[in-house]
Amino acid sequence: MRPVFAEIGELRGQLGERSSYREPEQRAALARRIEGSRHLRRMPAAEALVHDLRAYTPGARLKAVKEHINSRRDNHIFSLFDASYFPSLSLDYLTYELLPADPHLAERYASNTAPVNITGHSAGFGSRVVVALFPENHIDGLQDPDDLIFYFIDKFVERHNRITRRMIDAVTAPGSFPLIQGASDRQIEQASSWWVRLHEYHHRQGDMPIPEFLPVKKYKPLAGLEELRVDVSAMLALLHDEKLPRHEALTAYEYILAERLLRYAVEGIPRPNYDAVASQLLFRYLAGHDGIRVEDGVITLSPAIATVLAQFLAEIERIEHRIHEEPAEIVRKRLLEFTNQYTDFDAEKQDYRHIPFFAEVKAGLGI
Repeated sequence: MRPVFAEIGELRGQLGERSSYREPEQRAALARRIEGSRHLRRMPAAEALVHDLRAYTPGARLKAVKEHINSRRDNHIFSLFDASYFPSLSLDYLTYELLPADPHLAERYASNTAPVNITGHSAGFGSRVVVALFPENHIDGLQDPDDLIFYFIDKFVERHNRITRRMIDAVTAPGSFPLIQGASDRQIEQASSWWVRLHEYHHRQGDMPIPEFLPVKKYKPLAGLEELRVDVSAMLALLHDEKLPRHEALTAYEYILAERLLRYAVEGIPRPNYDAVASQLLFRYLAGHDGIRVEDGVITLSPAIATVLAQFLAEIERIEHRIHEEPAEIVRKRLLEFTNQYTDFDAEKQDYRHIPFFAEVKAGLGI
């Protein structure tokens, strides 16, 4: 694949501004360049993109590209991307290996999630922040119910080893995360794979599922609250679903808790992103309801933490259930009020601030 990726690198350099990706002249020129390449043009994924570049109209779906991806014809992804939160992606190509799934997990929590390891990629997918690929990241901006959602698990493992392990050692009481503290990369890979499957499944559950209620939850704190809702749901499933292998389930539970409580909390400092706001919310809720204790810079998990997590989820669910009797805007306001009870909102700047505790951790560890 090296010659293919090299040709894509040359083509990327010939692309115009991102705003021009949907212009007919630009699409036609890109299609001609792909067809004129020596190696890239032979790839089925490239044939699909050329077809869609010529057939595309604003608001339409990249039909051939999405069909090629969803059919898993050859585990190749090639497209023209436009996602503000993945600025490195433009014209990019990826090859991947699909990770195995536990049979009960795959059946009971079925979704279109594809946990994969990357086996080859062009420049855009090399960015650390590109840990997933969503159907709406393509220039069509669309997601259909059957579209696959990719998570790059090798990047999850690298990120966990680089950040989360160090935070566990530095700021949690000994023995807080016994199963993942000494886990191998393969065990972390499996825990990550389980996490993303449960994550996507739970987005589509409840009284206000995604994508149906995405417009209501687009605001940063509510996007964070939604991420937290699905991850707490995942943790509770892992704790209580007895049909899942116990050791693997408890390892995945610890993994999600550590990532959500610790690692996401340092993202975006000094201006927290939605994941960091969610972690701030979880941290303060647990601390305020005896789920964790913080003394002298050390976090100790309470034996009652699972009960507090269930209590937290129940509060969100009670608010979201009101959607059946109240307008969406009123429910949205209630969700925001709940979020702001446990976060640090700067009314003057109209944005959220980081918890000083995690800002100091980030600075101290140099992460």
